[in-house]
Amino acid sequence: MPSAFTPDASRGLGGPEWLAERRAAAAQRLGDLVLPTDTEEIWRYSRIGELDLERYRPRTADERELEVSPVPQGLRSKGVIAGDLHSIDAEGAEEWFGRCAGESPDAFTELHDAFAAGGAYIFVPPGVVVDEPVFVSHRSSGDGLASFPHTLVVVGEGAEVSIVDRFAAAGDHLTDAVIELVVGDGANVRYISVQEHGEKTWAIALQRARVGRDARLQSSAVALGGDYARLRSESLLHGEGGESDLLAVYFGDQQQMHDFRTLQDHAAPRTRSDLLFKGAVEDEARSVYSGLIRLRKSAQKANAFQTNRNLVLTEGAGAESIPNLEIEADDVRCSHASTVGPIDDDQLYYLESRGVSPADAERLIVLGFFEDVFARLPVPSLVAELRASVHEKLGRLHG
Repeated sequence: MPSAFTPDASRGLGGPEWLAERRAAAAQRLGDLVLPTDTEEIWRYSRIGELDLERYRPRTADERELEVSPVPQGLRSKGVIAGDLHSIDAEGAEEWFGRCAGESPDAFTELHDAFAAGGAYIFVPPGVVVDEPVFVSHRSSGDGLASFPHTLVVVGEGAEVSIVDRFAAAGDHLTDAVIELVVGDGANVRYISVQEHGEKTWAIALQRARVGRDARLQSSAVALGGDYARLRSESLLHGEGGESDLLAVYFGDQQQMHDFRTLQDHAAPRTRSDLLFKGAVEDEARSVYSGLIRLRKSAQKANAFQTNRNLVLTEGAGAESIPNLEIEADDVRCSHASTVGPIDDDQLYYLESRGVSPADAERLIVLGFFEDVFARLPVPSLVAELRASVHEKLGRLHG
């Protein structure tokens, strides 16, 4: 492990005692930590071989920039918690912190455990409905620094909440994030992550959800920034009747790489999952999507669907799409589909024959390509802003 990532550096991060003890235990394991290589299937096609941890040191607690929008007093009186684990009295967080992520560990979740100084904590008690979205902002900057954002969402039985989680790092920065979503029986959670990192930032993140009986998770990801940006998104449906809808929009330009690995894990009967990931790449950018639907023996009468679509807008850009199925149950409905290709010439011709310039025609087609994902985002107020970001990237292509 690089010299800057030491137990002493971990001990200096402060925070509640239980978190410090957790960090200390993880830091002691760092000496045996082996970073992955692209020979491993889960890292196939990645750029992990380019990562040099010696270039970075962990940020101190004082260098953290986390904002969590406050909830109204009426909700706080009902037991709703929204704040920073480093500084708030977060009863119950100790029980759940790291529990989801710990079900799917890797080298970067171990590194995260050793240096997570706090994180956003959102707790909604059983039966409570939070009408307005909770906004979270993880910001970091500084060349040669590594940050470890954490978001922990715990939603009780029959409760509802929407969360917008924004991640933005600037400079030659490494960010190693973990997002944990605990969806109680009969609960409804709508979660959106927006990744807006700078062009020199390396970002590696795990998002893992645990969905209870008759509960529903709607999880959406928007990825626009970063030099190399990887998201491992996993959803475990462990309660009968649980549902998971996973959406993503990603757009790479210049030398960017967007890397997505997903798992729809059905461990109970009559569960449902539906995934739709759509991406575009231009210039010399690349994208990777690798997804697995797992239907365990206990997942009888489950329905699972997976779709990945990719547009390659210029020569020199590229996309990989690898859908996978692992089916042990014998009474299920399951399908997957993927496409990689350029803009359809017939669509371009149709628009150009009606007086639309080639550049504008391409913009319209790309925006239309993403529209079915935008239309399904659970926080409509974000959609105009995200459309504008996609339009800006297309504008750079056409000057």
